[in-house]
Amino acid sequence: MQEFADKPLRALVVWEPVLAADWFSPSTTTLGRIVDTRAAQFWDKGRLISRSLGEHDANSIVWDYIAVYPAGAVWQDRPPEAPYHGSPVIKVTEAARAAIAKALADHRGK
Repeated sequence: MQEFADKPLRALVVWEPVLAADWFSPSTTTLGRIVDTRAAQFWDKGRLISRSLGEHDANSIVWDYIAVYPAGAVWQDRPPEAPYHGSPVIKVTEAARAAIAKALADHRGK
């Protein structure tokens, strides 16, 4: 997010229990990994977001995942289709950056 420091960007970070060490809400140290004030962090104990994105059993848990939505996207009964999504995050950061830049450019052009 530092690359887009002066841009109108919002990040929603959702922590959920997936691994054995994840059964409690994230620690202050874990939450401290995300320092940008445009980011809001949530603990999703019941994996409601994962379920809304398609989780139906232990093999389909949606985690370590990024989705880029345009400004004004609204989630209703289920999330809208993301113009870009991918995982694991560490392997898709460049593609996500490009998708964020495109979304910002598209928004600026309106």
